[in-house]
Amino acid sequence: MVFGQVVVGPPGSGKTTYCNGMSQFLTLIGRKVAVINLDPANDALPYECAVNIEDLIKLEDVMAEHGLGPNGGLVYCMDYLEKNIDWLQSKLEPLAKDHYFLFDFPGQVELFTLHSNAKNIILEMTRKMDYRLAAVHLVDSHLCSDPGKYISALLLSLTTMLHLELPHINVLSKMDLIESYGKLAFNLEFYTDVQDLSYLQQYLDQDPRSAKYRKLTKALCEVIEDFSLVSFATLDIQASIYLRKNACIMLSVPNHGSLLTL
Repeated sequence: MVFGQVVVGPPGSGKTTYCNGMSQFLTLIGRKVAVINLDPANDALPYECAVNIEDLIKLEDVMAEHGLGPNGGLVYCMDYLEKNIDWLQSKLEPLAKDHYFLFDFPGQVELFTLHSNAKNIILEMTRKMDYRLAAVHLVDSHLCSDPGKYISALLLSLTTMLHLELPHINVLSKMDLIESYGKLAFNLEFYTDVQDLSYLQQYLDQDPRSAKYRKLTKALCEVIEDFSLVSFATLDIQASIYLRKNACIMLSVPNHGSLLTL
């Protein structure tokens, strides 16, 4: 049985760094790991890549040939991979017997909230290939320093969870840098546990731009709380204790048992 993580999140949230750190951690505890780069815009890989989408299609070639920008080019590349899923399956089959998979996806959030191509690729792996996958959604922890941005991160996390329909954990990354953004309005548990969001309203009301959309913000917070799905683990990729903690969380994810021996 094959297990793996689908690593997603906005640009700059630390997906590639996470894959590199988790790969090193799992290797140290005796697991065979294969990191699969499915981001055609990722041309500086810090890890040893077992499968690279650039062997199938290159973003620069797509942009030049079809006159597309980076976003349109990434959508095209994902569409192309979806139509050539047999290529990916052939690359993964030799590794599937004894490797744990880390899939490094692009950071374009539309791929995991609006478009169906990335979701269909994942469905092929979970249904046709019978892989046991869980999503790891990274969000930069600095968004906690701004109530408006934090609510946006919650909406993005919730939308991604509902769209992908995978066992899922959300992670606040770059915790080693959070203090550099100033003191948080509440303690860290408020943000990780997604507690009563009405307390954020008083901080948003202090900004005339945010106060203008008070009713909209209140409605969005109610949607998030009504679903009651979003919470966050924390991650400092430089500290192994965080990697061990996140690996243990993966153990509790449904259909993801027997992941590690810790």
